[in-house]
Amino acid sequence: MQLFAFGINHQTAPLAVREQIAFNVDAMEPALRDLVGHGAAKEATILSTCNRTEVYCSTHEPDQAINWLAAYHKLSAEQIAPYIYTMQQDEAVKHAFRVASGLDSMVLGEPQILGQMKQAVRYAEQAGTLGFLLHKLFQRTFSVAKDVRTQTEIGANLISMAAAAVKLSERIFPSIAEQRVLFVGAGEMIELNAVHFAAKSPRHITVANRTLERAQVLARRINGHAITLTELPEQLAQHDIIVTCTASTLPIMGKGMVERALKARKHRPLFIVDLAVPRDVEAEVAELNDVFLYTVDDLSEVVRDGLDARQGAVKEAEVIIDSGVNEFMHWMESRGVVPTIRALRDNVERQRRSEMEKALRLLAKGEPVEKVLESLSSALVNKFLHAPTQALNQAQAEEREALLETIHRLYHLNTPE
Repeated sequence: MQLFAFGINHQTAPLAVREQIAFNVDAMEPALRDLVGHGAAKEATILSTCNRTEVYCSTHEPDQAINWLAAYHKLSAEQIAPYIYTMQQDEAVKHAFRVASGLDSMVLGEPQILGQMKQAVRYAEQAGTLGFLLHKLFQRTFSVAKDVRTQTEIGANLISMAAAAVKLSERIFPSIAEQRVLFVGAGEMIELNAVHFAAKSPRHITVANRTLERAQVLARRINGHAITLTELPEQLAQHDIIVTCTASTLPIMGKGMVERALKARKHRPLFIVDLAVPRDVEAEVAELNDVFLYTVDDLSEVVRDGLDARQGAVKEAEVIIDSGVNEFMHWMESRGVVPTIRALRDNVERQRRSEMEKALRLLAKGEPVEKVLESLSSALVNKFLHAPTQALNQAQAEEREALLETIHRLYHLNTPE
């Protein structure tokens, strides 16, 4: 059984491919149970964000796990093969550490991925697919990520996705304070954006969500108004800036809906940021005049601001990560001797019990205690030393030296040359 990680991300696959392999929240636990239930993995965790979908697992059949990912999304293995990266053992460990530390993110050093990875682990725990190996891996992953955050400047001068969305909107509108902003969804990404936009004191804020209660919670925090998604078609035209990020598997804003909104707005510009994967807005919307549509990939240039200031911290972070990888791999390798240690202890324990039973029988017959203890200790010494003594006596010349060295090391012997 080996540690194996594979997936796609913003560096290897375009958004159109990433959205086909993404897992929404409701599908996560069933997918994990399906992966393990089909025998493709013994343990598994799935990390699915707007920038990546990755599977961390313990498996004898890496190819079978990859084929499962394709089949689960009704794709062929050949369709995803050009975009998939794979890592085994220490490479998989290092990748997990780098991802959690923000070194593999579109926004170098961004902290949100750590929370997303922790959530992925919780899903695996709830699905019953987080075994001993992955539990240990992610415990160590979070510890290394914490060290990177606290011991380096990886998060310095950070431009987040939310800040990038604000920057882009300010290129379209002279002042956000004069605009009406609509947030579609009420998850973590929308909350981050809502805080950034609310700081600019827009003219009006609306939060649309599938459940009104969830929308109301966020709306109260940012002094906004809450609506349901069913009201979206009528409300769209009343807003100048739309930021959307839901867990919907299908677009919730089609070209026709946006066209009607533009007509009602008399073609005043409409700025849309679609942070969802799969996308919330049909790609064809970008073809409409007076619409400025940006996806997560489109924000990459903006979030690179301040990158140079953080690059110096990468080398420091890599040193911390490499040290963590070495420690974890040493732990993994030490786990390989556990069955032998257990078997050795079981063998010795059987011998101990056998001699103890003999001693108790002798005591029951009235034998002197000193004589019984002498017999017990002598028998135990003979039994414990029988195997190494026999191995030395039977060893051939070419293996005797190595065996002697091993026995000296095991028993801390100091003998004359």
